[in-house]
Amino acid sequence: MKITVLSPSSQSLQEISAILEHGEISRLATLHQGGVSQLRTLVEQEQPDVIIMQGICHDASEFAPVEAITNHYPKIMIIMLSQEQTSGFLIGAMRAGVREVLPLPLLKGALETALARAESKLGLRASPLSARIIAFIPCKGGSGATFLSTNLGYQLAATGKKVLLIDLNLQYGEAVLTVHDRKASSDIAEVARNLSRLDASFLSASTVQITANYEILAAPEDPAQSMQIEPKHLDAILNLAINQYDFIILDVSKNMDDLSIRALDHADSIFLVAQTLMPHVRNANRMMTLFRSLGYSEDKIELLVNRYGKNSEISLSELQTVLHINKMRTIPNGYKEVAKAINQGMPLAMVFNTSLVLKAINELAESLLPKIEHAHTGLFSRLLKS
Repeated sequence: MKITVLSPSSQSLQEISAILEHGEISRLATLHQGGVSQLRTLVEQEQPDVIIMQGICHDASEFAPVEAITNHYPKIMIIMLSQEQTSGFLIGAMRAGVREVLPLPLLKGALETALARAESKLGLRASPLSARIIAFIPCKGGSGATFLSTNLGYQLAATGKKVLLIDLNLQYGEAVLTVHDRKASSDIAEVARNLSRLDASFLSASTVQITANYEILAAPEDPAQSMQIEPKHLDAILNLAINQYDFIILDVSKNMDDLSIRALDHADSIFLVAQTLMPHVRNANRMMTLFRSLGYSEDKIELLVNRYGKNSEISLSELQTVLHINKMRTIPNGYKEVAKAINQGMPLAMVFNTSLVLKAINELAESLLPKIEHAHTGLFSRLLKS
């Protein structure tokens, strides 16, 4: 693959060169110090497969030369490195034909992952990324599924994985506000209305950037818009996102409608969230019956017993017997610290990094990572040291 790198900063060129030197040996990169005015000349001379641009465009008004290139050379993939990550800037980049905008400073592995995606789209890589899809579904309102799913996403992203969470509580979803203090400027309904424009840049521009590696596609602010979203829209989003992210987390509504079932069909793992209260147990039993009727394997489903205390009237063994479930883990009761984190719109790790609840979420995250990545040391201890 031929790569052209363009930046006004010699230091940035050196840093990008160092990253590329540790990548695939089949990549041939040329480095150029300069601005956007050189872009057309470089493209005509070098005919690259990929252009990496850093520090060139600072607002949407500067994208015209980039758009001219993408219109004339539609097969060229442009990756932009920028500190600017506002939704307006990202949408402007997408409209100009930029395929990816990576935040600065570059997170370890981010550029390599983006180049791997470019190779896949250009047909130069046989095996594209394939995200693991994880679904969280509550047995009852207030189970804590949204808190667990959003904080799991944050912890997975902290390990360097690229994570997308999709809020499928369409009428009253609040996944973004659980770990972020601002409302979303776009949402899944907006993506559904513009499905013909859907590509990696448009999807990313429609999300809320929680961290450099963690994005959330919000539920609609107006509950009436939830009626516009159909299973085919989710199919299209997931078919694209599966090659853009390492993990996709689906925060699924407890209402078992067509969309929820389609989400669960896509999932590699389903986490059924319950508490040791009889209404939760009854609903968990109903859901397990439905899951079996849908043909889901026992290995696909795991019960998360949230706010668990050793003095609970319903024991874990009783739960396992009643639900006929093989896989189960507990999340301890930490109501005060969890409530404080949610009220501040911050991940639990940023509020109480020694919390036992956080430790349990990290253990769950560790169980989802490829075994080679945590063979020698636990995720929780690594994160505390970072």
